[in-house]
This record gives sequence, C-alpha cells and structure tokens, in this order.
Amino acid sequence: MSSNLFTQSPFERRILIVTVILIILMVLSIIYTVALGRRASLPVLFERGPKTLTGFAIGFVTDFLDTLGIGSYLTTTALFRATRYLDDDRHLPGTLNVGHTLALLAESLFFITAVQVEPLTLGSMVLAATIGGQVGSHIVSRLNRQLILRTISIAMLVTSTLMLSRITGLVDSLGSGNTAMGLSGLALLIGVVGNFILGVLMSAGVGLYAPCMVMVYLLGMNPLAAFPIMMTSCAALAPVVSLTFIKTESYHKKGLGWFIVGGVIGVIIAATLVKSLSLDVLSWIIVFVGFYTALTLFRASQKVEPA
Repeated sequence: MSSNLFTQSPFERRILIVTVILIILMVLSIIYTVALGRRASLPVLFERGPKTLTGFAIGFVTDFLDTLGIGSYLTTTALFRATRYLDDDRHLPGTLNVGHTLALLAESLFFITAVQVEPLTLGSMVLAATIGGQVGSHIVSRLNRQLILRTISIAMLVTSTLMLSRITGLVDSLGSGNTAMGLSGLALLIGVVGNFILGVLMSAGVGLYAPCMVMVYLLGMNPLAAFPIMMTSCAALAPVVSLTFIKTESYHKKGLGWFIVGGVIGVIIAATLVKSLSLDVLSWIIVFVGFYTALTLFRASQKVEPA
C-alpha cells in the first residue's frame, strides 16, 4: 500500500518536501537565467570597465551580509549611491531584484539541504510567506507605509531587547533551550500566520529576514532554523519579481554579470561560515540584526510622508 505525506516517516517527508522545493527553485533559476540571457547579451552583462571591480565587490559584500541575515537591499542601495554605480536611479529597484536573484536562490539551495528543518514547518512557513507576498502586492497601495515601518521598528526594538536580556542572563526563561528544528500545534500556527504577515509586509518594503529570525527564536527554535525558512521564502518570490523588470528592461545591464557573480561567491563563503557558527554567536548576530533593522526602519519611516 502506498503511503501518503501524513503516514511517511519524518525523514521521508523531509526528502519529499525538500525535493519539491529544490525542483521549483531550479525551474525558477532556469526561467530567470533564460529570460535575462534573451534580453541582455553576455558581452553586455560582463562588460569590462571602471565599474567592473566595483560591481563585483558590492555584490560580494552585500550578499555575504545577506547570508548572515542582515539583508542586502539597504546595504546595496547605500553602496550604489556611495560609488555612483548606477547611471539612472530609476533602475535601482530593478537592479536590486535582478542582481540579487541568483544569490538568493543559491542561499536557499544551500540552507535547505544543509540545515535539517522539520519538513512541515519549512514547507508551510515558506508557502505562507509566498502567498503573503502575492496578496501583499495587491493591497500594499492601501496600507500606511509610515505606520507599518514604525510599528515593525518598535516591535524589533522590543524583541531584540528581550533577546539581549536572555543572552546576558537577565531573563533566563526567554528562548531557553532553543534546539528545536521544527514547530507543532499552536507554535506552528503562529509561525505560519506570522510568516504570511511578513510576506505581505515585504510588498510594503519591510524586509522578511530580521523579523523572521526573531520570530523563530522566540518560538523556541534553533536560530539556524530561520535561515532556510527566510532564504527560501525570499528566493521563491525574487525570480517572479525580477522577470517583470527584465521584461521592461528597467535595470542596469552593463557589467551586472560581475555583480551577480560576486554575490554568489559571497553567499558560498558566508553560508559555510554560518553553518559552523555556535548557537551563542548566532544569537548575538540576531540581536545585532534586530537592533540594526529597528534603526534603519525607523529612519526610513521618517522619510515617508504620512498618509
């Protein structure tokens, strides 16, 4: 008698779900690569010039940091402006998405195979974020972006402070014994709903990484478990968004290939580093990312006119 998903062993379920995710990511990678190759020739993408090394370095640094959970869009934007990498600022959104897509896919491929998150937790939370991203793209225009940014900023500040209290021993009960690689029952429901909301907020310009890391930590999971969840959530959305920019050619083409290659190399090096980090070091990284994100989101909210 053939078994279904619910009667299979945990190992069999993990193999099945991870295989399905890998196939989807590989298909998205092929579609993205073919679309990019048709719209921009290799000589253009790998054009050599004064910005070749700059593009490679920016890609490497930002995607290295992205793999640590810090996020790449804010850092890339800052470096683009500091180096005047873009010829036209109107190409910034497209260049961010098109340039980082392969690195995001590489991050996801690495972490879902290297970090053994319980399959139901991984699959349901990734699916929730993906659906949330699609829903958010239709309702984001109705949301008060300033209020969203400030609310998330305050939430990140509070949770990061609580995590810092836990690490320093002031609040020993918070996040104690974070060794679980999966969720069940109410905790899983909270994780799924939370990731759906984070997916919606991605469309409003709020990054998924830091809030997801904090949520996973507070739900009692090993901080390392957040990486395949958040990376795969973003990797499933990035190629779809990038295809729109590729179709309209709203991105910086010349030399972008060096930026992409630098990013993928940065991911490979950083992913190996993250996998070998201790639980304490990962916890400190999450605290740093939380405070950093709270600050950057609050600053961003000050630049948004109230609705």
